Amino acid sequence: MTQSSAAYLIRGARVNGRDPADILIRDGVVAEVGPGLSAPDARVVEAHGLIALPGLVDLHTHLREPGREDAETVASGARAAAAGGYTAVHAMANTDPVADTAGVVEQVWRLGRESGHCDVQPVGAVTRGLAGERLAELGAMAESAAAVRVFSDDGMCVSDPLLMRRALEYVKAFDGVVAQHAQEPRLTEGAQMNEGVVSDRLGLAGWPAVAEEAIIARDCLLTEHVGSRLHVCHVSTKGSVQILRWAKSRGCDVTAEVTPHHLLLTDDLAEGYDPVYKVNPPLRTAEDVQALREALADGTIDCVATDHAPHPAEAKETEWATAAMGMLGLETALSIVQHTMVDTGLLDWDGVAERMSAAPARIGRLSGHGRPIAAGEPANVTLYQADTAWEVDPAALASKSANTPYRGMRLPGRVTATFLRGTPTVLDGKIQ
Repeated sequence: MTQSSAAYLIRGARVNGRDPADILIRDGVVAEVGPGLSAPDARVVEAHGLIALPGLVDLHTHLREPGREDAETVASGARAAAAGGYTAVHAMANTDPVADTAGVVEQVWRLGRESGHCDVQPVGAVTRGLAGERLAELGAMAESAAAVRVFSDDGMCVSDPLLMRRALEYVKAFDGVVAQHAQEPRLTEGAQMNEGVVSDRLGLAGWPAVAEEAIIARDCLLTEHVGSRLHVCHVSTKGSVQILRWAKSRGCDVTAEVTPHHLLLTDDLAEGYDPVYKVNPPLRTAEDVQALREALADGTIDCVATDHAPHPAEAKETEWATAAMGMLGLETALSIVQHTMVDTGLLDWDGVAERMSAAPARIGRLSGHGRPIAAGEPANVTLYQADTAWEVDPAALASKSANTPYRGMRLPGRVTATFLRGTPTVLDGKIQ
């Protein structure tokens, strides 16, 4: 999408939650920020009482195209992202065909540009076909029009330590990062949910915390040895937090993300065998949830990533053992972060801007996003009404899928507007 030539004057917004100010957008950039601005040619957007944030950036989105357009397309996922306040998302590689060549990542990138609702940056696979046997065409993807910088076999762990080392060494040449799905496969064969009291009671095969923690520890050591960049996807346990703190204390170049659902939901929700709560990594305990919140607050976990995972109805409306893993996340993420982090006093709105915009853009080396709302910066802006509430209705979401764990839940805050380089993709709460 090209930048807009139209002018907009956003009046009275609290930039990152601070004192009210006006924001003048002209020719796709922020022209001026301050009180009492005037621009006769600009369309006025009344934003008194609203929070203005830099456009959100997601490091971890499943858009399903190519291959599973029945669940989501790049266009429908981009619309869902805009509705959630996002101006850029990273599209994971587990499509069909897998995004393991320059041709496939360029296809996804072009589809994103055509959608116009947010920037779609493809994530390249680490291994061919996500098979964990041979490295994919990392260099070709990096040099393609899509300029891939994040590589992940998400959904599958790069469990072979030699292959992981080679991947970390390879991406150094173009300042890339390997985003690891930390799951030791031998410890999670047939796993259905978090291993613990609830799994024992329900008779479901457990997914032990150590299966995540062992891979994180190994990969932090490999990253330190190689001198490369590692990103840990969807951290879910207290032990993982402790390992990340240890690794960062050693100077290891490791970053990590947490999902909104791991900040809120716990494994006892599986008691009713409703597959909407089946996700990988699984929902954990209340103790894990608290540790994740504290780690996000103190910076041990760098950012929030949705792991938006749409599925068609038949993949979820079945018995637990055969149901697909994953849940929607883009349109509810900011509300969940407000509920778990802002309303609890763990983060202020500056902290939200850092963890949902600046940090993910920095990790993904995504230029033009994650920038502060300031004169001369690209006009990627989200307006958010924090002092309202809404009830989640799957039928009202922009995603093609309906597998949200928040059905019927009242959540705080609504995105009222999203601007992508000065063009409104959402205005007055409606997708444009």
